[in-house]
Amino acid sequence: VQLQASGGGLVQPGGSLGLSCVAPGRTFSSSAMGWFRQAPGKEREFVASISLAGATTPYADSVKGRFTISRDNAKNTVYLQMNNLKPEDTAVYYCAASKGTSWDMRTVGGVDYWGKGTLVTVSS
Repeated sequence: VQLQASGGGLVQPGGSLGLSCVAPGRTFSSSAMGWFRQAPGKEREFVASISLAGATTPYADSVKGRFTISRDNAKNTVYLQMNNLKPEDTAVYYCAASKGTSWDMRTVGGVDYWGKGTLVTVSS
């Protein structure tokens, strides 16, 4: 299963950036979707996830109030809008899909499919 993420880049602290990820229709329509990130020298960590219908959206404490996850089921696409970005948000961001719930995929073990990462760099 191929998840295609895009939208990474360089942004100044306090700026905004949006990521998107397209999944195959069959996978998208049966999966919770989410985002993880991995900074250099650190483990991959959960950022946010969203349930099938979009009603449940768990977030990591570090991004609550700044990041918003959403999905468009007609376009098989999940989005991550990142506002008020900080240097510590610098990481490779990975799109993920889970056959479980949005709560299940708050750990790496709860993810069934991964996309290739997209680099987000927050720097002045």
